[in-house]
Amino acid sequence: MSHSTHTLSLEPVRMSQLKAWLTLAFTVTFVASPAFTAPFSGFTPDQLPIPQVDPPVQPAGYAFSIWGLIYGWLLASALYGVYAQRVDGAWDRVRAPLIVSLASGTPWLAVANRSAIWATVLIVVMAASAIVALRRTPDADHWWLRAPVAIYAGWLTAATFVSLGSTAAGYGVLTNGLGWAFLGITLALVVTVLVQRTVPRASGYGGTVIWALVGIMAANGTARLGVTLLAGAGAMVVGSLVAAQRRGQRRPAVG
Repeated sequence: MSHSTHTLSLEPVRMSQLKAWLTLAFTVTFVASPAFTAPFSGFTPDQLPIPQVDPPVQPAGYAFSIWGLIYGWLLASALYGVYAQRVDGAWDRVRAPLIVSLASGTPWLAVANRSAIWATVLIVVMAASAIVALRRTPDADHWWLRAPVAIYAGWLTAATFVSLGSTAAGYGVLTNGLGWAFLGITLALVVTVLVQRTVPRASGYGGTVIWALVGIMAANGTARLGVTLLAGAGAMVVGSLVAAQRRGQRRPAVG
């Protein structure tokens, strides 16, 4: 084998190793980012022409505690990937879109504290690339790769429409905050069902969206009963889809 041929054969290995290390590096920056910026608990009144105080599309504060699980599981996944799956082709396909999402997510808190519009643009990029990564995850190493990416993509799906609804209502686009709660929940459900149907062994994705919907129910209660009922109906739809997929997976093959 010539030197040039040997060099060419090493290139895919080196690129795979590089992407594994980049995934870990951007996971670390993403997880560490809250320590280097002011806390974010929603867009402040001065960030929007029409202030959105406690927007009905936003889940109750406790729901955001899921970030602890997301951060920890993504970090464990990235460490395992570097340790055991540096040159695994199946993992390699997931890493490029995941790197895009994590790199976009690293400055998100800092951006969100300054600009609602750019925060919304950025979270759309984060969610879209996370969903691409989820759809590329292999059946193998479910708990090390698909599961953490699933809950990450699921929360970003919900968060995208929270950000979109708050920002659009804040600029008076189409309707007010209550109208955007109905529209945002509906759009989030459409995306969730489409994604869940394409990745059947990713119950964490739908489960995380259900967590967000229950948070919306808790935030609105009987004061905005229509929003609560829609979120509850959405949670039942997603839950039914996830349950049906799990039953299908357990059904023995015929023949």
